[in-house]
Amino acid sequence: MLNKSFYSLIIFISLISCKSEYKFVLKTPKKIQVNKSLTISLSEKNDKKIDSVQFFIDSKKLKTENSSLTIPISKYKLGKHTISALVFYENKTKKVEKPVYFMADSAPELYTCKIINTYPHDPKAYTQGLEYHDGYLYESTGRKGSSSIRKVEIKTGKVLQQVDLDRKYFGEGMTIFNNKIYQLTWQSGVGFIYDLATFKKLGSFNYKKSREGWGLTHNKTRLIKSDGTENIWFLNPDTLAEESYIEAYTNTQKVEELNELEYINGKIYANRWQLNSLIIIDPTSGKVDGVANLNSLKTEIEHEQVIDNVDEVLNGIAYDKEHDRLFVTGKLWSKLYEIQLIKK
Repeated sequence: MLNKSFYSLIIFISLISCKSEYKFVLKTPKKIQVNKSLTISLSEKNDKKIDSVQFFIDSKKLKTENSSLTIPISKYKLGKHTISALVFYENKTKKVEKPVYFMADSAPELYTCKIINTYPHDPKAYTQGLEYHDGYLYESTGRKGSSSIRKVEIKTGKVLQQVDLDRKYFGEGMTIFNNKIYQLTWQSGVGFIYDLATFKKLGSFNYKKSREGWGLTHNKTRLIKSDGTENIWFLNPDTLAEESYIEAYTNTQKVEELNELEYINGKIYANRWQLNSLIIIDPTSGKVDGVANLNSLKTEIEHEQVIDNVDEVLNGIAYDKEHDRLFVTGKLWSKLYEIQLIKK
């Protein structure tokens, strides 16, 4: 009888505790386009009294007058943000958080392509990075045991200069900045720096915030790096530290597996792994401004060779600003294509 009374008391206390516990509900949309206003509200599930609420976006305090708030979000970068509410009640405080995804305000423009010229390309080059500089193409190739940096003659595809990576490294994207070549490796967390003229290795750098090394370009002030996700990182040119990033989003979804990069007329152009397309991204907001369907190039290369659709995919973007020429190729492709994008 004593035990029964004891357990009844415990259950009673538990019920009282549950009734007195505050349960806060933070309401936001799961995703929202940035041309719309964001409404945030905080309530207590059982309508218990709340003294006040303070709202935040990514730890930045918002002006709050009551338990709900509507704000414009057009100036925010796209991607994942954290909405939080600091609740004051019964001389206590509690923080409640919820993610929300900011989407682009409009769908991307769609493009096809026209082949302007076709040039030879080394079919043994597992292309990971491509860049035009002073009349030549510079190329980074991948795979352990065959990764390299190369200087290539465009019209003939002849390799004029080459340095190979240690067999333990899988080469990835590259770019030329201030007369130096910067090259990434895939999963080793390290990049290499070379003298542009001699290809002599000058040093190395580590990346820690970004997941892996995929693509690399620059905007004349900072290096720009992809890591296989929707994130694009901006690196300090002196320390090579990852200082900030954007997230690539359309008006409906994030765009992941961004690979080779090229900075062209104020936009970031990216290959998407295993897809025959170019993604055009705003470097400030992360908005996907355009998508170019390059399936015609896959059809064209299949006239020349049998390709592995999983591995031997479109990868490599180079731009000749002086003559407005856009070059693309693929991993182990025997051709380099000069193309023109045509808006649909």
